[in-house]
Amino acid sequence: MEALSFPINTLTNSRATYISLTATNSYASLSSLQFNSFSTIRHLSSKKSVIRVQAEGEDYELKQMRDMAAARKRWEALIRDGKVNVLTPREAGYAVQLSNKPLLDVRPSSEHKKAWVRASTWIPIFDVDDKLDFGTIPRKVTNFVMGGWWSGIPTLSYDSQFLAKVEEKFPKDSELIVACQKGLRSLAACELLYNAGYENLFWVQGGFEAAEDEDLIVEGRVPLKFAGIGGVSEFLGWTDQQRAAAAKEGWAYRLVFSARLVGVFLVADALYIGAQQIGRYLHDIRTH
Repeated sequence: MEALSFPINTLTNSRATYISLTATNSYASLSSLQFNSFSTIRHLSSKKSVIRVQAEGEDYELKQMRDMAAARKRWEALIRDGKVNVLTPREAGYAVQLSNKPLLDVRPSSEHKKAWVRASTWIPIFDVDDKLDFGTIPRKVTNFVMGGWWSGIPTLSYDSQFLAKVEEKFPKDSELIVACQKGLRSLAACELLYNAGYENLFWVQGGFEAAEDEDLIVEGRVPLKFAGIGGVSEFLGWTDQQRAAAAKEGWAYRLVFSARLVGVFLVADALYIGAQQIGRYLHDIRTH
């Protein structure tokens, strides 16, 4: 899972606080790279460097966890004080279909392009970070190593123009329904919008992932629940959403993913055997 950091203004409009939406051991894999050495002295100095980097990493993660806990308290206060209203996905569907209430989809493009609610407005609070520079490459590598390969979640960056884009589309007296895939990013968006002067906000609890097929009119190539999954877990059918679908669909649905799993094992065996053959071939070349 990727670690997402973005500036969120507190309810008192004090300075921006950086919040991590997911906690990862981003320095664990980095530290292991420091132990390659060519001498005992270099090994010892590298080991000290690793300890220092690991300590800094732990401090960073503790700070991120504290910031996340503080953010959750603020979000809970928004809901508890009635500053943000709560809707179920079904209630949101009724509001959109029967009352023509605007639905703001704040998901990243990687999720939105798979499935979206008809007539919704898409303005991501985060989007896929396509930059390739010294600042983003380490984040991309860390994200991949720490679970991106499994979940398929790309590295995301906060869109600093999010508020400006929303204000361009919706006046501040709009009754605005805000939703994302699981409900966390949309809560962060609600806080930003409330601090910017939007007071008629409705948050979709649980996000689109909690919606049933009949709750919302959906367009796209996959069910709305599946828009947030990807990577190896999706390919093998090991996500919670796919398990739930398998329980409804029966053995035929499971058979597809069982065949994929068998295929993965066959490919892995073929690669292993091929590597052995190449190793023997290279060994024969050296010995002759």
